[in-house]
Amino acid sequence: MLKQRIITALVLLPIALGGFFLLDGVAFALFIGAVIVLGAWEWARLAGLQAQAQRVAYASLVALLLAGLYRLPQLAPVVLSLAVLWWLAATLLVLSYPGSSRFWGGLPGRLGIGLLILLPAWQGLVLLKHWPQANGLIIAVMVLVWGADIGAYFSGKAFGKKKLAPRVSPGKSWEGVYGGLAASLLITLVVGLQQGWSTKGVVLALVGAALVVLISVVGDLTESMFKRQAGIKDSSNLLPGHGGVLDRIDSLTAAVPLFAALLWIAGWGAL
Repeated sequence: MLKQRIITALVLLPIALGGFFLLDGVAFALFIGAVIVLGAWEWARLAGLQAQAQRVAYASLVALLLAGLYRLPQLAPVVLSLAVLWWLAATLLVLSYPGSSRFWGGLPGRLGIGLLILLPAWQGLVLLKHWPQANGLIIAVMVLVWGADIGAYFSGKAFGKKKLAPRVSPGKSWEGVYGGLAASLLITLVVGLQQGWSTKGVVLALVGAALVVLISVVGDLTESMFKRQAGIKDSSNLLPGHGGVLDRIDSLTAAVPLFAALLWIAGWGAL
């Protein structure tokens, strides 16, 4: 398993880095869109669609919606706003699972939730790519999420006792969340001091980083919740040794839209 994970990572890493940082404009939108469409194909299974034709149809619908969003950039504020509202609601759904499953709205509701998860993630990345310091912003949100993941892993392993959401993901602990949050805040503080940000700027950056990290945890738990309900371990086996696409981007689907929304509110870029 470890060998398989390493081989897959070595193959995917240059593709991912090249796609994120070397592509621009429509090429970047298509690259991210391809990832999101694969995620949609996986989500259809989590939602309850088992037939391959149905899953492909749902992925095709997502592809058409992405094309529409690209042609209508004025919808970006609506997409980001819906994403923020969804992830606030998802927090409550995760905390109250399994009772909250009655609010999902059955198959139509689960398919709709997939749109609220996937479309804003694409929209957020496309916006970041068009704003000042585009690649730097993408690196920033990824470092925040990955830093939190690493911090959570080690702190949870060393100190984890109080379960975060035992009915959703028994392995996660509050101590892991605290460790991940501390790691990301430390990274933010170091960057802020190195860049010479004002005291106000550092404080706002720390608050924003904390919100992004916390919502990334919700993104991870949300996918785990739907996988648990569907009775599956991985969203697919597209990535040998790593599970599926959604298993790799679940935290980012929540973090990216909020990160973009916070920057927009701060006046970083125009929508």
